[in-house]
This record gives sequence, structure tokens and C-alpha cells, in this order.
Amino acid sequence: MYLDALSFLEDERDAWRPFEALAALSDEDLGRPVEGAHGWTGRDLMVHVLIWVDVALRTAKELAIGETSATKAAADADWDARGGDAVNADLHAAWADVPFDELRRRFAELPGELRGYLTVVPETRWVKHTDHLNFFLGQTLEHYDEHLADLDAILAAARR
Repeated sequence: MYLDALSFLEDERDAWRPFEALAALSDEDLGRPVEGAHGWTGRDLMVHVLIWVDVALRTAKELAIGETSATKAAADADWDARGGDAVNADLHAAWADVPFDELRRRFAELPGELRGYLTVVPETRWVKHTDHLNFFLGQTLEHYDEHLADLDAILAAARR
């Protein structure tokens, strides 16, 4: 558990750093399915982690100005009602046509924007709010950790 925002933000930044290597891959490397990553492409992984960074960012923006987040409530309800596979499939489909250049731009900007917004969310609304903290952990640190093996497999395939 985190006692202050700065500790979380530093850990999140460190955990995100390895994923930045994806943005340096060629479009061809990003488009190649990798068996060791469940058949995902580098693009799939970029989109997948960004989807949830984006949800966290929209949540942080709402918590910066209020006690609750409609984005978080809707995401939680959707996840509970339909399950993770269906939610992820729909979100991936919504990002399917994003060109590589735009994807790389978002990949470079959204995580920093999330960290920026979290600096203005009162700590009582996220670091000291168990449900909100667990939500941000789930969308960032824990989520990144779940996909480190996928990242490693994709980067290894690109080096071959």
C-alpha cells in the first residue's frame, strides 16, 4: 500500500519505462504476431496497456475535480457485467484503426499525462482511498507486471 502519491508515481514511472521500447520498433516488428506473447503483436500490447492507461487518465481527470469518477464506475460495471475478455475485445476494436504514428504519439504522451493529473488529485481521493488506489494499481503497476513476459517475447522476436 502507498502512503503518499510521490512513491506511487515514481514506481509507476519505473514500471512503465521497459514498455517504452515498443515505440522504437518498426511498424513491421509491431505488426508481427509473437507466439510467446499469446499470439499478440507489439501493436496489440501497446494498445492493450494504453487502453487501461487511458481509462485511468479519464478517471484521474474526474477525481481531480470531484469525489467520484463516472469513468471508473462505468468501467467497473462493464467489467463485472460482461467480463474482461469481452471488455478488452471491444476496447481493442475501438483502437484498431489508429495509425502507427498516432499510436506512438499516444504511447509517449498518455502515461505522462496520467502521472501529471494524479499530482493534482487530492491524495484523499486516490492514495488514501482504498478502492481508487486499487483501481490505479490495477490499471498501471499490476497491469504492466502482468504483461512483462509478453513485452520480453515481443522485444526478443524483434531482435531476431
